[in-house]
Amino acid sequence: MRRPALLLLAASALALSACASLAPYGPAVSPSSQGYVEQRIESDRFRITYRGVGAPGPVADLALLRAAELTTETGNDWFEVTQRYIDGRPDSAGGFRPSLGVSAGSSRYGGRYGGFSSSGVGVGVGLNFSGPSATSTVLEVRLGRGQQPDRPDVYDAREVQAALRR
Repeated sequence: MRRPALLLLAASALALSACASLAPYGPAVSPSSQGYVEQRIESDRFRITYRGVGAPGPVADLALLRAAELTTETGNDWFEVTQRYIDGRPDSAGGFRPSLGVSAGSSRYGGRYGGFSSSGVGVGVGLNFSGPSATSTVLEVRLGRGQQPDRPDVYDAREVQAALRR
């Protein structure tokens, strides 16, 4: 009887964790919702924040996509990421993560009416059914036209859009 209950619990946890996933690409509809928010800092500089859930990589890609779109929308050709902040753990995608713990110990008691000693070894298995957690990427970018500088954090806006719009 315990086995069906455990399987039902596991299936319920997995189904619940699947409910929280990265929303379709687009602007954020509120300050805490998924999507992008941009802020002009100077005429050629912007701060782009993309909020999502799950692994940090896909959320960072969507922030780069928005930077590329903003670049072409403003008539520019390339952008340079001058600052980058990624908030999210590599395991932010959630899911089933087993863990194993082993411990050993002994105790001894001696009292007025006698004593005892014991020792033992314990093994425990834990299951984590956590769902995806919040992740965000903040990019500060500088936009430019014409000849693209030869630096590692400079991107061709059209190439980024072609690569990330699959």
